[in-house]
Amino acid sequence: MKVLVVDDDAINRLILQKLFERRNNTVVTAQNGQEALDIFVGDDEINIVITDIMMPEMDGIELLAEIKQRDKSGQIPIIGFTAGDIDYFRSIAIIPFDRLLPKPMDYTELYNIANQFVLDRAS
Repeated sequence: MKVLVVDDDAINRLILQKLFERRNNTVVTAQNGQEALDIFVGDDEINIVITDIMMPEMDGIELLAEIKQRDKSGQIPIIGFTAGDIDYFRSIAIIPFDRLLPKPMDYTELYNIANQFVLDRAS
């Protein structure tokens, strides 16, 4: 699977990148929503997006809306994560995340959730 990981924290990006690459997945990273959107628009092989919510330039909620509007097939799952109030972010997101997780994350759980989304979409 090809994963787009978006986080303004370089350590989180690296941890997520290594987590997915260790299991033979391709990972593309971005440090904010605008950079991620530019990557997404230019790469039609991305299977899933994993994004932080609170980021500069374009946050995860704006990124979610932009990707869902551009994803003609409606098949790209987007998993959000935040150290903030999950209920608040659910309430302000016009389009819901496929899954929204709190930080700190259980990285193995995140991988399993992402993998299952991609498997479910492929079948």
